Amino acid sequence: MPINILMPALSPTMEVGNLAKWLKKEGDTVKAGDVIAEIETDKATMEVEAVDEGTIGKILVAEGAQDVPVNETIAVLLEEGEDASAIKDGGAAAPAAKKAEAKKDDAPAKEAAPAAKSESKPAKEEAPAKATQPSQPAKGANGSGGRVFASPLARRLARDGGIDLSQVKGSGPHGRVIQADIEAVKSGKTPLAAPASAGGAPAAAPSMTDAQVMKLFEEGSYDIVPHDNVRKIIARRLVEAKTTIPHFYLTVDTEIDELLKLRAEINSAAPMGDDDKPAWKVSVNDMVIKAMAMALQRVPDANVTWTEGGMLRHTRSDIGVAVSIPGGLITPVVRHAEEKRLSEISNEMKDLAARARTRKLAPQEYQGGSTAISNLGMFGIKDFAAVINPPHASILAVGAGIETAVVRDGKVEARTIMSITLSTDHRAVDGALGAKLINAVKTLIEKPAGMLA
Repeated sequence: MPINILMPALSPTMEVGNLAKWLKKEGDTVKAGDVIAEIETDKATMEVEAVDEGTIGKILVAEGAQDVPVNETIAVLLEEGEDASAIKDGGAAAPAAKKAEAKKDDAPAKEAAPAAKSESKPAKEEAPAKATQPSQPAKGANGSGGRVFASPLARRLARDGGIDLSQVKGSGPHGRVIQADIEAVKSGKTPLAAPASAGGAPAAAPSMTDAQVMKLFEEGSYDIVPHDNVRKIIARRLVEAKTTIPHFYLTVDTEIDELLKLRAEINSAAPMGDDDKPAWKVSVNDMVIKAMAMALQRVPDANVTWTEGGMLRHTRSDIGVAVSIPGGLITPVVRHAEEKRLSEISNEMKDLAARARTRKLAPQEYQGGSTAISNLGMFGIKDFAAVINPPHASILAVGAGIETAVVRDGKVEARTIMSITLSTDHRAVDGALGAKLINAVKTLIEKPAGMLA
């Protein structure tokens, strides 16, 4: 029986992907483990492997296709002895696509194996997707409570444009929202309905549409640069993080003269490799990673993740580090950072950062982690507050080391001062606990010999 090859979910948050390249063509024979395609996600370019052996009978999604939903059939694999006549109606692509759309509408995408598969079955055997019903469904613009009915294209256009589907009046059958309704809202021809509010409280004014924003500026005075997938997903997650996580911020100044001295000694002791380059070159950021990792071990109650069912208390210090990439950023994770030498952390970060910029990280290299570090000191930024990256409960923002006049015993002395700011999820870490954590980081930075113990 023909086997449907599905668009895999390469991360728990992945909803769509771009089919960058087919490495096999129709008629090619493949074995389990053969790389058959390359998929672009918001974070990386991943290889898709075949999970069965057979012949590529039909490619249903063309190379270069954008925003292909997770679990949509992208190709059909024929087993031994089958030919193209065994493929019916495009390889049962339609039912698979509908099922994927239902799952995408009603539940988060689930992490899958490198290449998912499903046996072709009659449509009547497929279990209907369950619709998640809110406890108090809001009444939408089309007068229906709960789930808003919309075409897949309308949903994608609304998501990309930041439009609340529940406030769009649908003109399709039975009030279904269609593409024309979304485009009418974007152009300003149809205003969004005012959202219903609980208890008669006044509803917040809807956001301005793209067309309304552009009318504020003289035509010809700007260029429109379309958002790519990375920027769209970063925007959505930042809004989610800032509006659902109760942030609070703690800032301290640290003296880093001893740290700079130790760093110079460690780097001067690096042996030369076969390429006539030092075996390592530790940076200030590498030492901050180590300090944060050890601080979490000293203050274990802050090494946590909030969930509605309970607190996840981590035993390891897995530190995410924000790395700038074209169009956004990614946070590769240094695992077991509390156990690693500074030279190990340095070399690992160089490798992770290099592969992050070429979008070659595997999902397990940027998912999870106990906390994160964002360093803008190299840009001369004195201090700033970073936005927490879920599922973390904290993130440390690192500023530049600035030579500053400091009073010691009535005398003015020059010291190199670096400001660090801890952003914390108040649900998981309260003020006193956050203060203990950032002061543990400060102690390790100012007495860096403790990192070598």
